[in-house]
Amino acid sequence: MKEVKKTFTVLGIDPGTNSTGYGILSQTGSSFSVIDYGCIKPPRSKPIEERNLIMFEGICALLDAHTIHAFSVESQYVSKNPQSAIKLGMAKGIALLAATMRGLPTMQFAPSQAKLAVTGSGRASKEGVQKMIKTLLSLDELPPDDAADALALAFCYFHHQKPITTQKTSYV
Repeated sequence: MKEVKKTFTVLGIDPGTNSTGYGILSQTGSSFSVIDYGCIKPPRSKPIEERNLIMFEGICALLDAHTIHAFSVESQYVSKNPQSAIKLGMAKGIALLAATMRGLPTMQFAPSQAKLAVTGSGRASKEGVQKMIKTLLSLDELPPDDAADALALAFCYFHHQKPITTQKTSYV
């Protein structure tokens, strides 16, 4: 019998009204591969409703273009500005809706949890997260900060799940 290693792919989302970071990370055995990363950036001149639609459609396009097994999103950060918190909550809700419509299991992580998973410190700077993501995932260049956060969220998902098991297959 030959042991077949399963691949498990997670889409991480760092929701925002001006820039939503995304990162698709795949794990086979103990190896990680970056499938895609970047930012969805609706024009700031558009009303919030249109920016939210652009974000939703962008996330749906990613989910349609890739085989995704799970979804990881940043939990809402409560800022001092209630209007900002409401807008970020809406962005997170839209991201969760896209995943839920496809029946994907989702996990939410605080920014400090994602930072801790990749840097060893929950208080790491954005630059620290970018540098560690570049190193951990063998990227050629630093990803944009929102994309690095999204990759960190996907990475965090793997650290909070049971290890992926292997399946024994018989070839007769």
